[in-house]
Amino acid sequence: MNRERTIVLWCPDWPVIAARSATDLPLGIPLALIDHGMVFACAPEARHLGVRRGLTVREAQFRCTDLVVLAYDPTVDRRAFDPILDGLEKITPGVAVLRPGTCAIRARGPVRYYGGESAAARALLDYLHGAGLTEARVGIADGPFAAEQAARRGRPGPGAAPAVAGRPEPDPSEPRDRVRIVPAGQSAAFLAPLPVSAAADAGLGALLARLGVHTLGQFASLPAQDVHRRFGAAAAQAHARAAGREHEEIVPRTPTPVFDRGQDFEPALDRIDQLAFALRSTADTFVRALREQTLVCTAVSILVSTEDSLLTERTWRHPRWFTASDLIDRVRWQLQGDGRADSGLRAGVVRVVFSPDQVDAVANHEDGLWGSGPDERIHHALTRVQGLVGHAGVLTAAIDGGRLLADRQRWLPWGDEPTGSASRGPARGSGADDRPWAGSLGGLLPATVYRAAHPVTLVADDGRSPGVDDRGALDGAPRRFAPERTSAGSARPELRPVAAWAGPWPVLERWWDTAAGRTVHRLQIVEENGDAWLLALDEDGWRAEARYD
Repeated sequence: MNRERTIVLWCPDWPVIAARSATDLPLGIPLALIDHGMVFACAPEARHLGVRRGLTVREAQFRCTDLVVLAYDPTVDRRAFDPILDGLEKITPGVAVLRPGTCAIRARGPVRYYGGESAAARALLDYLHGAGLTEARVGIADGPFAAEQAARRGRPGPGAAPAVAGRPEPDPSEPRDRVRIVPAGQSAAFLAPLPVSAAADAGLGALLARLGVHTLGQFASLPAQDVHRRFGAAAAQAHARAAGREHEEIVPRTPTPVFDRGQDFEPALDRIDQLAFALRSTADTFVRALREQTLVCTAVSILVSTEDSLLTERTWRHPRWFTASDLIDRVRWQLQGDGRADSGLRAGVVRVVFSPDQVDAVANHEDGLWGSGPDERIHHALTRVQGLVGHAGVLTAAIDGGRLLADRQRWLPWGDEPTGSASRGPARGSGADDRPWAGSLGGLLPATVYRAAHPVTLVADDGRSPGVDDRGALDGAPRRFAPERTSAGSARPELRPVAAWAGPWPVLERWWDTAAGRTVHRLQIVEENGDAWLLALDEDGWRAEARYD
């Protein structure tokens, strides 16, 4: 059975290259990446001083006192490898990622295009060298495993030690040919002298070594059925690789579609009505590209560049999904708020970019069998009014985080989600209002909350207003209450008996800030007629924060 010829491109020390590009570390510095307390990868400068993969951090620093240690981040590897893959796909399609720094390509297409395996390998290698990967290597063989081993070994130069997958990598600076082609049908012979750990995991490799099986050739000579019966499916897969009979197929990656849409304006546009008309086709293209992928945009980032080099970017959210008209409205609101649509701008706009920040499947937003009923009509009505009066002209109520009840009231423009940060305490938004706030009121909350707490009258047995001492206790029991306070020249309000009371509970906010700090003591009282109140004592006296209806 003929195996599919495969090209594998390998970039030695890719984790180190990616980490250097992310941290701007200069070349020549001994660097080691640490994962779970062990050296995961190290630079050639560190290997020359004795640092190897698998060493502990202490042992590595003992061998190389100038060693720079960074935490290994696989996300950095993937992110740095994406531009390389994009460039390779411009040369030849069908690139499959084996791991960051290593990719495989079906050889049939590039070989036909470039006129041979050697020419195809050199063309790919030239691109990698042009991208700054001067140590990159190419291997061609029957199947991805054999091709990767060919790329990792190349043609050994004088004194070059073979590399072993899963063990410390050989020094890429050693003299080697950068391209190795294993003739068709000879992959098994090429793999035979390699150590068995190249195809098997650490546990299976150690077990086979104890049984006297040290090379892939010895492992491949064992009966396949016996290997599967004795060692399991993973060992059977490793046995097929060792015998050059691997069954892995090259599955090209599917490039992530780019939905960003932008438009440049030359000359610059200095009127919003002109800008809205010019952006209509771009907005339609943006929405249509998402719909072709059965997606809708629920949050969009809009970047506006002006001719005076000012960049403004804002993320807008929508209660349902964005249409082209919604996008145009957001551009207008971002530039001028609720100004008139035909008013001018301080600087002309030279570029506008729509970028989806959050997308969702269109199936989650389709109308039901009988329509969406009142919700649909309410949405269209509020959106239409908002388009006429501006973004902040239509507000909806939301519950926010906070200690005092008035702090938890928040008005948001229609379509926006609760985001931002609180002036005191934990960050608001992102579920902050679901977490407990130290000093907040627990249990059943009052039904009527006053936006601004109004003064009240509360007196004790001796006729004076009770206060709170240094220990946080009342210096007099509340006996009478009036929902208004006596003012100069007015009659004394009617005082009603207090049947029960509880508290006080202190609320200390920003005690370290003398300008913004606030101290409030809260008290609950119940009148004889059953009315209940939540009171707060601050520097201005007793105030009614809310009422239990």
